[in-house]
Amino acid sequence: MRRWFFLLVLLSLLVPSAPALESTPPPVPPLLLDALTKLSQDFDHWAYTETRHRADPDGKPRGETVIRFDPSKPYAEQYLPLKIDGQTPTERQLKDYQKRGERRGERLTREEAAGNEPGSGETARFRLNGDNAAIDPAHAVVANETDSSITFNVPLRNDAKSTLPVEKFELLARVNKERRAFENVTLRLRDSFRVKLVIKIQGGAANVDFGVVDPKFVPVMTSISGAGTASVLFLKFGGSIDLKRTDFLRVKPYSERFGVKIGPMKALDF
Repeated sequence: MRRWFFLLVLLSLLVPSAPALESTPPPVPPLLLDALTKLSQDFDHWAYTETRHRADPDGKPRGETVIRFDPSKPYAEQYLPLKIDGQTPTERQLKDYQKRGERRGERLTREEAAGNEPGSGETARFRLNGDNAAIDPAHAVVANETDSSITFNVPLRNDAKSTLPVEKFELLARVNKERRAFENVTLRLRDSFRVKLVIKIQGGAANVDFGVVDPKFVPVMTSISGAGTASVLFLKFGGSIDLKRTDFLRVKPYSERFGVKIGPMKALDF
């Protein structure tokens, strides 16, 4: 598989609220709502260097990949690969990343045209191998609490757009009480299941950490780690990934170059 097989979209929690099944959905827990709102308001204001290390299901490492991302530049220039699998990027790979930036710009333009501002009620979603499910912070419950933080169990739910076995997943979001901002988001697979009757997802977990780059601003995502396995007939796929973001620089998003702020993307693909 060319892409990381479970395509983590943990930051699709960017939307403060999501429609629930009830005619009058319960309110999102205030601390969780504040964290979601802060994250959405600070969307796309940081340039950074992203370093990825991956390994196959047998633990064999692949070469290091280093990408510089700068949302202040024109979309075709926002992703600059410095190294791919330990090698200098080829012309084809450079063009691939240019196209990736252009596609990103197209998605953001659609967001603007749809008027999807933070808090508009647009459903946040979790995507897996082409399928997806809604994230439902309105029904989050407290899983753990310490003097400094609260961890929420945020349920996933199916709707007309999805068929994922949402009961197989557990999504935990830890929020700092003082900053009222995310510290960590963890996704776990409770049990194996099949995708489209062919691919069997056997296991997986992912962990996202947030850190303070500048005390004046909301903590940003600084690292992602995860591992998982899947199989098709007798072939095994998956592996592990360790991603770090460093060299942060505060910038003005290219999407705001005309003084117009658009809503956040609803998902991040890896």
